[in-house]
Amino acid sequence: MVIWTVFTQILLPILLLVGAGWVLERSFRLDLGTLVKLNIHLVVPAFIFHQIVSSTLDGAQATRVVCFTLSVIGVMFVLSALVAQACGYGRGQMRGLQLATMFYNSGNYGVPLMALAYPAVGPLLQVFVIVTQNLSTFTIGLVLASATGEPRRASLPIWRQISIWAAVSGLLVRFFHIPVQEWRWLWMPIDYLWQALVGIALVTLGVQLAQTKVNQSFKRIAWAVALRLVAGPLVAAALVRPFGFRGTEAIVMILSASFPTAVNTALLAHEFQADSEFAAAAVFYSTLVSMITVTAVITILRVPQVAAVF
Repeated sequence: MVIWTVFTQILLPILLLVGAGWVLERSFRLDLGTLVKLNIHLVVPAFIFHQIVSSTLDGAQATRVVCFTLSVIGVMFVLSALVAQACGYGRGQMRGLQLATMFYNSGNYGVPLMALAYPAVGPLLQVFVIVTQNLSTFTIGLVLASATGEPRRASLPIWRQISIWAAVSGLLVRFFHIPVQEWRWLWMPIDYLWQALVGIALVTLGVQLAQTKVNQSFKRIAWAVALRLVAGPLVAAALVRPFGFRGTEAIVMILSASFPTAVNTALLAHEFQADSEFAAAAVFYSTLVSMITVTAVITILRVPQVAAVF
């Protein structure tokens, strides 16, 4: 009954919106490029700016979230390299495995889920996870995806990521105590976009999944799915105490590491020939399987005896 309640109250609303995006794409062949641009250049930056400006987290807490997320990324890098070597993967597939396990969908999947599962704390912490993931994806991920180990192209430069500038702007507003929330002409549009994130992001995810061409069997990417969805939260659970997270904050940070592979990793893999078919399949399968695994993670974390550990 607990599992069913978690699924229907948290995962099912997400699944329905993702499904709506899937059906719309199959029915009308939507322009994915436009939807992605709407998300990454408008809705997500507005969400990040809104959350940072209105966040009650202090600088020390935000720094802990960033360092924690970087540590999870680092551990997953090592684990995926070890698994790739043990399985005899080639260089390209190893890079695909690392991209699929290190970087997770903290934006258009993580934010809506956090808003449903832990509305008081989840989104406040998740915004700094998003910033860290974006920075890492377009720096570390860019190097990993590159065939030579060095970025050969400038098609995805980090400083063109508006989300980064939204985060910097939000931090400056907080540091200098600029009363932007009193500027109705500016704050109201940002607030409307902030409220729109959940719906637009999940429908876009559905469209992305519908347009993803999966040419790999599940067996071939099983390790990627298992590392991302199972090893991810286990690694986070081992790290929460060393980073000083307790109670609901610890639970939120563990949950944040249980999300499926980020869509951007498939784009990077395609850009730099790092086994893009493998990366696309990892995004597709991990998102579908996450409906089961994330439900299980939330259910386990809500068991009183487990929650008491954190």
